[in-house]
Amino acid sequence: MHLTNLIIESLMLQNISLRQHHILQLLLENRVGLSIDALAKVMDFSRAAVQQHLVGLEGDGYIKKNALNKTAGRPVVIYGITDKGINYFPKQYAWFSDLILSELRQEMGAEGFKDYMQRLGIRLANSLRSQFEGKNLNDRIEELLLIMANLGFQVTTEIESESSKSVIRANNCIYHDLAQKHIEICAFDLALMSSLLDKEVKQLSCMAKGDCACRFRIQEKQT
Repeated sequence: MHLTNLIIESLMLQNISLRQHHILQLLLENRVGLSIDALAKVMDFSRAAVQQHLVGLEGDGYIKKNALNKTAGRPVVIYGITDKGINYFPKQYAWFSDLILSELRQEMGAEGFKDYMQRLGIRLANSLRSQFEGKNLNDRIEELLLIMANLGFQVTTEIESESSKSVIRANNCIYHDLAQKHIEICAFDLALMSSLLDKEVKQLSCMAKGDCACRFRIQEKQT
């Protein structure tokens, strides 16, 4: 697929027109902000049309009115890009994360890296523990599902027919590409869930290994 087609496809997914994309580029390059007249001049576009695009971008939170400048006694609105507008442009988090994880795995070895991911999961669980105190298992599961949903997981629960145990099902993996290269990342999820639920969590299936979903059975800890 050509680069132009990729850009257009990305814009369609974010409901951003090519003109709005151009406006965001200009505001990214001019962080102090630009007026409608300045944008219209650079874009060779009518003032009314630019204003219409600005209204849409402001409504979606991509830009904001930065200040009012006075020119010949007339106030002029200056538009600036917001954090959401900056984050609209592509990032390379996955590439950078893969670089760091690869280096850690090389230094620690497979088992050491897995232990490290477990410790990270427990550390995160400790920071969230107050949200689970005094709750029964069902309520703790609901709280965990909410946290996972906020992280970006599409999660549901089901009862396993063979064991009658609760199973958490994640239909997506928020770090799927990374987990395919570094399967030890799954130890992070297991440690997080096990610590917050105070139960043993057994992984039944894994998308990084080719399964349709990640499934986790909640069961009593082994004595």
